[in-house]
Amino acid sequence: MKLAFSTLGVPGMPVAEVVRLAAEHGYRGVELRAHPEEPVHPGLSSLERADVVEEFKAAGVEILTVSGYVRVAAEGDDEAVSAELAELVKLARDLGARYVRVFPGGGDADGADADATAARRLGAAAPGAADMGVSILLETHDTHSAGADVARIVGTVGHPRIGAIWDVLHTWLAGEDPAASHAVLAPHLGYVQVKDVASADDLTPLPLGAGVLPLAACLDGLDPDAWVCWEYEKRWHPQAAELPALLSAGRDHLLRLGAPKQ
Repeated sequence: MKLAFSTLGVPGMPVAEVVRLAAEHGYRGVELRAHPEEPVHPGLSSLERADVVEEFKAAGVEILTVSGYVRVAAEGDDEAVSAELAELVKLARDLGARYVRVFPGGGDADGADADATAARRLGAAAPGAADMGVSILLETHDTHSAGADVARIVGTVGHPRIGAIWDVLHTWLAGEDPAASHAVLAPHLGYVQVKDVASADDLTPLPLGAGVLPLAACLDGLDPDAWVCWEYEKRWHPQAAELPALLSAGRDHLLRLGAPKQ
């Protein structure tokens, strides 16, 4: 298993420090939160993008994903959504990232309409992403928290550059069994996002293994070369413990869970 962590856990941290943490704690990749309040976002110049690439390359750490906030199932005109998504794909291309993360965000739209909107927009973006060597991954989240919800959209698109991120918290909150999530997402799976919490009523991030999420069941059956990314939501829960001090123990916990069964 190849491990990454999300910069959502270290809000505002400079790129050099993020890279140092990944290298020192045994994480092979990083999921970069692409937001204007972060060091990496679509507003970076070409030179700034090149500097980010060099920082990661020098340490042998991969930029796994550019995590954007496009909501592909949201009501409204396609043009603004498509333009924002195109900028994220370009950023991922320039940084050498494999993936762009998007959300469903269907809001109050009828379920079938939200599915159709998301599939249309993702299908329209797929050829351009393919030309740039980038895949767009729809995360199990908000209006489409279950694996079955995301698989339904991605399967409708039917393009190899459109896939899924399995956020294990959201499928658990949706009441979906990990085996069922894996079964429907496996044909489309880019990677798995892990985290841990105390309960469905308290989503403050905890060290991996300290909460109630069925992480072992979620990781069971993954390909040995699968990417697993720890998304520690410090940005939304400032009272949570600092992530850097937890990284080594989190790595060890994931590697134990993912070890081949005897």
